[in-house]
Order: sequence, then structure tokens, then C-alpha cells
Amino acid sequence: MLRKIASYLTQPLDSVTRLLGRSSSAALPVPEIHSREHHDISRRDMSRAALNVLYGLNKGGFEAYLVGGCLRDILNGVTPKDFDVVTNATPEEVQKLFRRARVIGRRFKIVHVYFGQDVIEVATFRALSEPDEREESEHGMILRDNIYGTIEEDALRRDFTLNALYYNIDNFALYDFMGSLDDIRERRIRIIGDPERRYREDPVRMLRAARFAAKMQFELEPETEKPIHQLGLSLHQVPAPRMFDEVLKLFLTGHALASMKSLQQLGLLEILIPESGKHLHDTGIGPVWNNLIEQACINTDKRIAENRPVTPAFLFAVLLWPAVVARTEKHLEHGVPFAPARQKAAGQVIHSQNEITAIPKRFAQVIREIWDMQLRLDKRHGRHAEVLVADTRFRAGYDFLLLREQSGEIEPGLGDWWTRYQEEDEHGRMEMVRQLGKTAAPAKKKRRRRRKPAGAGSTGSQ
Repeated sequence: MLRKIASYLTQPLDSVTRLLGRSSSAALPVPEIHSREHHDISRRDMSRAALNVLYGLNKGGFEAYLVGGCLRDILNGVTPKDFDVVTNATPEEVQKLFRRARVIGRRFKIVHVYFGQDVIEVATFRALSEPDEREESEHGMILRDNIYGTIEEDALRRDFTLNALYYNIDNFALYDFMGSLDDIRERRIRIIGDPERRYREDPVRMLRAARFAAKMQFELEPETEKPIHQLGLSLHQVPAPRMFDEVLKLFLTGHALASMKSLQQLGLLEILIPESGKHLHDTGIGPVWNNLIEQACINTDKRIAENRPVTPAFLFAVLLWPAVVARTEKHLEHGVPFAPARQKAAGQVIHSQNEITAIPKRFAQVIREIWDMQLRLDKRHGRHAEVLVADTRFRAGYDFLLLREQSGEIEPGLGDWWTRYQEEDEHGRMEMVRQLGKTAAPAKKKRRRRRKPAGAGSTGSQ
């Protein structure tokens, strides 16, 4: 059994994490250090690029540690996708050590070091700082903070205990400052410090909590979860482009369905998509919209598991569809014809959503084309079907149509017709379209006007 060497760990975690926010002269935690033979982290689990950065920093005379999610994943038997490094070198010193390195960020300066196609993120140890030492919003959100400190302070600045493990490349030891290993073993998500204050500092931490719970099937510790239900709206203070990226991490990384359920449990789904979210509880139609989003999540997870491409455009087309339908109905009530009503609703919904999650224009255009295809797919006579199948947006529009039928929003039938049409050869397709003409209501014949005989009714003289 691993021996705990830090006396602070015998105290309740809250008494330790109250240190967060004090000056750097405050008492700091002593790590629980696990030598190589007492942990399961191996250099074989690390990318060559990560090792190059670690050894490069070490050779340059600096401390170098792997930190956070990559270690958590290795301990859980998951192959890490990203490797993050922390060091006592400043961003400028890191940049000088590596030929391909770039300092980025204003809120927190970090360095991206490039080795081939791999990018390793390198951060300098963060210091504990008082509000007057950093730039904060009126709500307490940190806007800029580039005060550097020690590894002990950096550990207290981490968001959750499961991200506060450090692997030292110098001696291959694992450093645990916050009881992280215990929480990982217990499958528990615990925030470091006062939960409310930490969420106010960076509201995105609430989304990260939801994502970790979904991705790893961990439980949120009660005190970690409680403030989220009251502070959800503070997410609207986060820059919209950053929120767009966070939504993609939730829904396009292989655990979309679990993320949806986690967000709903925490009351955050309606914060991310407020217009659609308010219709998820509508009497009658609410379950339909929940089914629509849930089925889209299932399909997305399946595609990712099969290494098939996914696009943010389709995701947002589904998430925002309930709002489009609701706005369309309101325009129809005011006498606007259906097609213009749908177009107007689509523009309004995307504009409204952009205030929360800035959807890049290249995706917004595709979203509208998927929605437009829902009207076009019902027009199959003549050469319409042939033209539609050749359209670049047909497949996405067709998949969207199937989701709508599966969820119960519309009656099934049209989707099945398009499924069969794609399976037929040219002759079979022509026959399917011809059969549509037979089943359609016969056109009403126009009555031909009889021509009057010459001179009939004439009053002219000879």
C-alpha cells in the first residue's frame, strides 16, 4: 500500500484547498511522491514528441513534468490524445530551447512546441495570486493572469484533483499534491478550492466537469456539483468562440450521448442552446425533441467509433432545429408563407445562437443548407429527385430527414422512399418517379373554350 508522506492529507480536503487564492507565502502542500516501481506510468505510454520536450527542458536546466489529463488517461487504461507539459521555464525561455515553438494566448501565456504533426503544449508553473494581481471581470472571471510560481502553487491552481498529477522526467516519479490518485481510484470528480469561487473564475470549468463525468463515467462529488445548478448562466460571460470549441469537445469526441445526459442533469444544456432548450420540456413535443437530439448523439458516437467523419454543422443543425420549428410556426401565425417563414426563422435562430457559441460562417451556411433540404426532399417529380441526389448536401439532408422520422417529429415514409431510390439503378429510379405520378391526384383538366362561328352575334352590315 502506498505510504502517504504529506501530513496535510490527513486533514479534510476543504481545509487544504482554502489555501487557494492566498499569496505565495502561504503554506503549500507537500506532495505524495510515488517512485517508478510504485506507479503504472511508463515512458512507453508517451509520444516521442512529448519525450523530446521533456528531455529538451531537462537538458536546458529546467524542471519538466507531464501533467493532467494524459496521466489520468494512462491510469485508466486509455491512450492519451494530447500531452501537456509544465516547467519552471518562462514561455520565452521555452521558445528559445526549441526550433519550432510559438508563444500563444493572452489570458494565460503558453507555448506550442511542434514535432512533425504533433503539438505539445508547455505551460509555466502558475503562482497563487490575489485578485489585485491579475485582471478579473466584475463577476470574478479571470481575464488575464501570467504570474509564475512553483509546482506546489501550480497544483493548487489546477481545476480538478484528477488533473493535478505530475510525472517528473528527471526521476520518473509521480507527484500527487491533492489526493488525485484516491479520487481516480474512487472514480470521483472533485474541484480544487472553493467550488463557487473556482467556477466564477472560469465558468468553463462547469462544462469540463460535465465532460469528465460523461467521458470517464465518474461521479461529481456533491460539493463540486452543487454550485453548478446556480451558476450556469455565468457561461454567457465566456467568449462565444471559446464556447463553440467547448461544445465540440462535449459532442464530437465519442461520448455525445453521455455528455447530453450529463448536461441535462446539471441544467447546462438549456444554457448552451437556450432557444431549443426551452422547448425540450414542452408538453407533447418535448419528448420528440429529446429523442431527436439523443438519436443524433447515438449516431455521432457510432460514426466516431468507426472512424467516420463528423461535422459541427450537422450537430448544430440538430441542436437548433426545435427553435427553427418554433419560430417558423410563429411566423406562419402572422401570415408569412411557409418557405419565407422557414428562411426567416433559420436566420434568426443562428444569429441568436452566435451570441453564445460563435458558429463559424462555413458551418452556418451548411446548417442552413441542411434545413433547406428538408423542403426540397419532398419535391421528387420530374428530374427533381435526380438533381437532389447529385447535390453535395443531399446526404446530410437525407440523414437529417431520417432522424426527424425516427424521433416522431414527422410521419415515416419519405425517408424510406429516398433510401430505396439510392439503391435503385437508373431504370428503377425512373420507375419510382413514374409511380409517384400515378399515385398523385389527377390534375384537373382545363375546359377548352369553343370558338364562335364566323359572324355569329355580329352586328356588322354587309
